[in-house]
Amino acid sequence: MDNAHELPVYADQDRPVRSHHSARYYAHHIKESLTTRVSKLVCTIFLTLLAIVGIIGFILWLGLRPHRPRIFLHDFSIPAISQGIGPESAQINFNVTARNSNQAIGIFYDAMQVTATYQEQSIGNSQLLTPFYQLPKNTTILAGTFSGPMITVTGTQWQQMLDDRSRGTVVFRIELTAKIRFRIWSWNSKHHRMHANCPVGVGQDGMVLTGYIDKRCPEYFN
Repeated sequence: MDNAHELPVYADQDRPVRSHHSARYYAHHIKESLTTRVSKLVCTIFLTLLAIVGIIGFILWLGLRPHRPRIFLHDFSIPAISQGIGPESAQINFNVTARNSNQAIGIFYDAMQVTATYQEQSIGNSQLLTPFYQLPKNTTILAGTFSGPMITVTGTQWQQMLDDRSRGTVVFRIELTAKIRFRIWSWNSKHHRMHANCPVGVGQDGMVLTGYIDKRCPEYFN
């Protein structure tokens, strides 16, 4: 048979076969795409809100974090040193302030003890104040006098003070110990025991030296 007039047939194996998807396939694909986008949007919103809450919480923590009271020494004197009299007639006068620097936190002082020391030995001790409450951003004056039976200076200590006076400076220390609680709105914290040590020097006239006036005293809790 003569095949000269037959059309040639070529096998096109490189051309992909076009697949035809149903409407259900496209609907499912669109649904999955929308679900993914919604999930990403929800996650983004959640993470954004979480970050905002974290920032607000951090700011509140900074604002409501209790700061210990700041104690400052303003005045101290023991006039008897310059008057040539004995320790039995001595008086110790002091004036310190407690500063509450918190913005929105009050402080309860449930008890406070003040002690005067010389060469690490107590020479006077007294309960300073009855319990009181200190408002935020407030300063309370804590002033008092040791006299009579509150003074426990021995003859030896007094002579050492006079010797120091002859050299120009007698160094003492005022120690405050307080049991305090912080008040944040209607919530009260547990008790904290605060200590403050105020070194102070007096001159030959028994009055505080300028370099010790208005100095902040180191404070710590235990």
